[in-house]
Amino acid sequence: MVALRLYPLVALLGLTALCYQSPGLRAQAALSAEIQTRIARVGACLTTPVVEKDDPHACQTLADRMVADHVPGLSVAVIRNGAIEWAQGFGVVRLGGAPVTAETLFQAGSISKAVAAMAALHLVEQGRLSLDSDVNQALTSWKIPTSAAAPGAVVTLRELLSHTAGLTVHGFPGYAASAPIPTLVQVLNGEKPANTSPVRLEALPGSRWKYSGGGYTVMQQLLIDVSHQPFPALLHDTVLAPIGMTHSTYEQPLPEAQRANSATPYERNGTSVEGGFHTYPEMAAAGLWTTPTDLARFAIEIQRSLRGDANHVLSAAMARQMLTVVQRHYALGLEIGGSPGNRYFTHDGVDAGFEAYLIAYEQGGDGAVVMTNAQGGIELAHALIGSIAKVYGWPDLQHIVRTAVKVEPSILAACAGVYDIDSDPKFSLDIRLENGQLVVHSPFRPKYQLFPESQNQFFAKVIGTEFEFLRDDSGRVGHLVLHHGGEETRGERKQ
Repeated sequence: MVALRLYPLVALLGLTALCYQSPGLRAQAALSAEIQTRIARVGACLTTPVVEKDDPHACQTLADRMVADHVPGLSVAVIRNGAIEWAQGFGVVRLGGAPVTAETLFQAGSISKAVAAMAALHLVEQGRLSLDSDVNQALTSWKIPTSAAAPGAVVTLRELLSHTAGLTVHGFPGYAASAPIPTLVQVLNGEKPANTSPVRLEALPGSRWKYSGGGYTVMQQLLIDVSHQPFPALLHDTVLAPIGMTHSTYEQPLPEAQRANSATPYERNGTSVEGGFHTYPEMAAAGLWTTPTDLARFAIEIQRSLRGDANHVLSAAMARQMLTVVQRHYALGLEIGGSPGNRYFTHDGVDAGFEAYLIAYEQGGDGAVVMTNAQGGIELAHALIGSIAKVYGWPDLQHIVRTAVKVEPSILAACAGVYDIDSDPKFSLDIRLENGQLVVHSPFRPKYQLFPESQNQFFAKVIGTEFEFLRDDSGRVGHLVLHHGGEETRGERKQ
């Protein structure tokens, strides 16, 4: 394995703290009574994404929800009018351990991609990379192999950053403390001790959108080859230090000196991840250690760069390119949502025992970041963001209210079955009738109940997806249509 050169972070970050005063951070020492009231309201009523009308039990406090979801600790930063209004920890870094603070480090999972994308775009602005040239021309340590699936294909940086390059490998599980760590080239080739398959072309670049951590790992190698710097050092110099992300690093594994200030990762059932945090040589895809405060600074930098009044990393024009959708609501490192006149950028992140969510509006200077130290914590993060959205009057992300109706048991029974969902990647939903309720068994989350709005229309409380069951001429349910975010996905019943 090629050893990573450890960057002298302690000295450098100390110097950065002295020389750079982040414009996005308000003093947290003495929050006003008004802000304290807002914090209390945020934690008082967390709901599921969908709430049944007149449900007296729709609200849970943050403390109760953390216990119910087996989330020992979380940290949150709220952005208002272009500044961090408050940042606070809740719970503990480990069971029986110290409280989470605003400085506690968490793994960011795939939010790492957004920060790494900013570094790539910085090199584009320097003229060291091109968004639309063949990346194989700049890669020297490894090149994307030719593929029968895409003969003569040329992959560009824009495609890597937007998940449209046609490359394999969705994500990475990381490496436990006792496991050998592969080099980046071994990861790209799927060679032992790598625990994932090779990163290869499986479709014509630009022909479709398919999430690919493998594509971001190619991007990581590209940045290393072009800059001739270790990836953590490059990201520190180009993004972290200029923005003032003083509690962030891409070093893998986390340097010993910083481990005392890190959260311990937990499984969904409340047990700690065996061996502690995983190591991710796939740093661009999943390797960032950070805090919500630092990620809020990242979001504020984008907001201010768009206006042209803070361009520490990207120009206004390049910041706009970063937020320009390529396919499927995804831009260059970030997903885009909201209305055309009030768009937001967002990304979530999942590493072993860590889950997080970032969202910020392009205009107006609002946003929030939540980081947790538990598998399944992203559901709590979404609920907390929903409460923040309500308290702060955001136009999006607040819960939806629906009305359930009673239907005959035979209607529920007719909908039960296994449905092959025609998505990318494909998956199956096993919908069963259990104790008089229609219950979904999904590969992505614990089982959940469906509630009827009519004989054919159903909703779940834990996700904002609507389920529509389609009947053929004989009255048999043969298809399922999932409605989510204005898009439809069909599923065919196979049982």
